[in-house]
Amino acid sequence: MRRTRCGIGMDVMRLDNGGDRRLGWARACAALGLWCLPALVLAIPKGLLPFGLLLLASTLLVPLRVARATREIGWPWLLVAVAGIVPILVALASVMLMHTGQGLDERDRLLVLPWTMAWAWALQPPREMLWRGALAGLVAAAALALAQVLAGALRADGWANAIVFADVVLVLMVLAVFCRPPRSWHWTAVGLALGMLAIMLSGTRGAWPGLLLLLLVLVFGSGWSSRRSRGLLLGALVASGIVLLTSVPALTQQLRLSELRRDIERMDRGDHNSSAGARLERLQVAVDAFVDKPWTGVGFGEFDRAMQRLPACRGESAWKVERCHLGHAHNDLAEWAATMGVPGILALVLLYGIPLGLFLYLRRQTRGGRLRGSAPAGVMVVVAFMLSGMTQSMFAHQTSTSVYAAVCGLLLGLALREAHWRRERPAAAAA
Repeated sequence: MRRTRCGIGMDVMRLDNGGDRRLGWARACAALGLWCLPALVLAIPKGLLPFGLLLLASTLLVPLRVARATREIGWPWLLVAVAGIVPILVALASVMLMHTGQGLDERDRLLVLPWTMAWAWALQPPREMLWRGALAGLVAAAALALAQVLAGALRADGWANAIVFADVVLVLMVLAVFCRPPRSWHWTAVGLALGMLAIMLSGTRGAWPGLLLLLLVLVFGSGWSSRRSRGLLLGALVASGIVLLTSVPALTQQLRLSELRRDIERMDRGDHNSSAGARLERLQVAVDAFVDKPWTGVGFGEFDRAMQRLPACRGESAWKVERCHLGHAHNDLAEWAATMGVPGILALVLLYGIPLGLFLYLRRQTRGGRLRGSAPAGVMVVVAFMLSGMTQSMFAHQTSTSVYAAVCGLLLGLALREAHWRRERPAAAAA
């Protein structure tokens, strides 16, 4: 009997050791994945693939632990699952109802949102790896943008789209600011400078509102109690930007400031065949399409159907007019309203509103430093996407959709852990 018990005990020990090894490997993969996500997203083609493989591998190593995390998190995970699944169901219903024949290549990536939330809670990867990866990603983005512009490209576009490139750079800048470890401002400042350079070289104006908001948060969240000090810091930032633009004429041309002025003059003459003019025209088309079919829209992924309302987009010569075939409305709200109607608007509100509400709730729970923490980082990421979505359909592109789902899910899981640890500390001290 003694041998039998000993044998059983050894088997249990071997199982425990095997479980510990799997958990160790899973946590190592999670830490590496946390670095790879921001570091490689713009550095290489299909830059999200390494993170995806590490996410899958680490989940398969400890599937029960990740599944158990959904129950441990409770109602916040259920809300986030709703935020990720409802847009997919609405898009699928639109495809079936309107017979559009469109796939769900972008929308199905939203399933990563609840997955990474449970994954981050279960494996507890260090938040600092996001900061390190963001700095590496900003170095890669600036180098890639410089290489493309010096090679003769009009705009740095990464590997696909200049607007998406700039918007993802903005997300990396947010991570560099809010996920930083103590006493690392000098490295963060370098990352911010590289990010601003990459955005300038991209020639896109869509990231400007989010970038301006980030700079304002830096100023008023700097920790300086004196209004004069904050005012001087803000003035220094504005003055340095003006000096940079006026002293380097190539940057003014790269930012397309003169083009924006010409676009406004052309709109005043009734000519909408320009970048700014086409955006305003598409907003009007979206409003008309929504009013015409408020409950169904023209169909998921079929905004070009709505553009056929315009005389220039009808007939055999319509294919020659570029603005008739851009594929989306260049505005999140306009796109979802025109293509999926009221259900689309509600799905977009859930997709932005639920993560934002949870991040604000967790921010109040953690009471961390103003410019440090997963919850404030998440707030800024969601707000940056909302601002960028005013001039771009963020969820019409695989890269931006995947970045939103993965980053928000990770930050939600990490913020929940941080709030959990802070609640445990007073309890442990009282005991």
